[in-house]
Amino acid sequence: MAFEFIDLDRHGPVGWFRFNRPPRNAVPAEMLNELTPALEALIADRDVRVIALASAVDGYFSTGADISTFRDADAEQMSDWIKTSHRLARTIRSSPKPVLSAIAGVAVGGGLEMTFHTDLRFAASDARLGQPEVNIGFIPPVGGTQGLVRLVGRAQAFRILYGGDLLDAEAALRIGLVDAVTAPEDLIPEVQAYGEMLATKPANALASIRRCLIDGGERSFDDGLDVEAREALALARHDNFREGVTAFLDKRKPDWI
Repeated sequence: MAFEFIDLDRHGPVGWFRFNRPPRNAVPAEMLNELTPALEALIADRDVRVIALASAVDGYFSTGADISTFRDADAEQMSDWIKTSHRLARTIRSSPKPVLSAIAGVAVGGGLEMTFHTDLRFAASDARLGQPEVNIGFIPPVGGTQGLVRLVGRAQAFRILYGGDLLDAEAALRIGLVDAVTAPEDLIPEVQAYGEMLATKPANALASIRRCLIDGGERSFDDGLDVEAREALALARHDNFREGVTAFLDKRKPDWI
């Protein structure tokens, strides 16, 4: 499936989703409408075990929404924008496959918000990250308020959203907005290598981990334990569990289904 503003390609088990709308990957409505279907295409691809978000445009991950889109938007159009954005956030969070982010250059607004819903965020040392929506009298609508507070806590989320300023990669690392910082030339190879490592693990166990941490992690502790119990029981009934136990005892590599 071809998209106008998104490049999809696969390197081994890793499916890459790259924003591609030069010069800055600003997102108009036409591009927003491609984001969820593009992700769904990678989720549906049986040869893709891990998904990675990145950019095909040098110097920019994404500058978020194309602000000119909002100039004459009426209430109905804004409602559609928010609903589409929330569908995108839910699609990332509900993916049965691990989702990683490779952030380089300027990453602000909705593009950065997408990374809040991914499992791990790798950033190049030249990355600059922020949520400047307050400066146009708005808030991050791609699940950004909810994703951000769950990543960095209330105090840091307030500072980021109230100030609307950009953080460098090291500052983002210190507060947990990103999980690793690399040299720019090492970013894509490192994410590819991490994705390949994940692809050696049993896919059903990875999916269970995602559900426990994302779904269970947003509930009370006791309700989260219910999610954990459900997932553990389902894994215990799967052939991969018996294969994993047998391979461990036999001191050999498991052959996952």
